Amino acid sequence: MVESYINLIKGGEGEIVEKKSRFIGQIKPVSSEEHAYAFVEEIKKKHYAARHNCFAFSVGVEQPLLRFSDDGEPQGTAGKPILEVITSSGIHNICIVVTRYFGGTLLGTGGLIRAYTDASKEALSHCETKLMERLIPADIRTNYTDIGKLQYILGNHDVKIIDTVYADDVLVKINLRKNEADSIIKELTDATSARAKISTFDEIYG
Repeated sequence: MVESYINLIKGGEGEIVEKKSRFIGQIKPVSSEEHAYAFVEEIKKKHYAARHNCFAFSVGVEQPLLRFSDDGEPQGTAGKPILEVITSSGIHNICIVVTRYFGGTLLGTGGLIRAYTDASKEALSHCETKLMERLIPADIRTNYTDIGKLQYILGNHDVKIIDTVYADDVLVKINLRKNEADSIIKELTDATSARAKISTFDEIYG
């Protein structure tokens, strides 16, 4: 598992104009290759009169599936620059489609690369993202005497308590960052003289 990645929460749209050509960047979160291609087709139908609808997408976290298309633009001038914006951003499960309405002036290789890159970045600036980290879910079972110590330590480490169940004892549910889990568990164990019983579960992203 990668240590962290950026998840796209909400897509966005942005536009630039280069020598009278309009470049409209459109972004959407996608969960599969099929989902990405469906978004591409949606944009093509929306902008049916456009000269080009170039795209790139990244699906998955571990060794993500990467695809791109120049859609009629000179090879390497559209899809690849869009993909490079995606990979440099660190965002996964994302599809970017850049629609071009031709303005009558040829831009050349360098001009096209800049335009498709800038349109992608402009659209990206209107998106909402969230950092996803490797987390270890944990249950802590403790007595009422030690609960204050436990809450104090978790607060110092900025660990959010997901749920607390009060019964004969106290059950606290938390998610620990992977790189801090061992040290925090040791601190909790030492502070309660091992009275707190801590169970951990399979890693997740959150």
